[in-house]
Amino acid sequence: MSAPYTIFPAINATLNGTCAVLLLIGRWRIAQGRRQQHRAVMIAAVITSSLFLACYLTYHAMLQIYAHGAITRFQGTGLARPIYFSILLSHTILAVVTVPLVLVTLSRGLRERFDRHRAIARWTFPIWLYVSVTGVVIYFMLYHWFAA
Repeated sequence: MSAPYTIFPAINATLNGTCAVLLLIGRWRIAQGRRQQHRAVMIAAVITSSLFLACYLTYHAMLQIYAHGAITRFQGTGLARPIYFSILLSHTILAVVTVPLVLVTLSRGLRERFDRHRAIARWTFPIWLYVSVTGVVIYFMLYHWFAA
């Protein structure tokens, strides 16, 4: 029987992938002028990202409890290592940046400050999408493509 925390990386990757799809659908809906559908899909993306954050924090808390803070080390060699660490570094930095961007973008949209919402969404969307997609890439690099 595997440890109770081992399912979390797959859950986290699924939530990241789901968020990326929702972001693309939301962008498509607003481009079509379907504001209410855009709003619903983007709220779903925020909820999905929030669930990801809760699962991510739970996973790392469980690692502390059950595995005494063990971390998963990247097993790739050669060119894969600098590629992985470049993706990981940019993903981590932009993930921190994404949180306030999403909150401000969401707030402006919900308050119907659409001119200001659009201005920040132009930055939020590609950064948030990058973080969501690279979260999935990191998962596959760690647990599938270069697993021990």
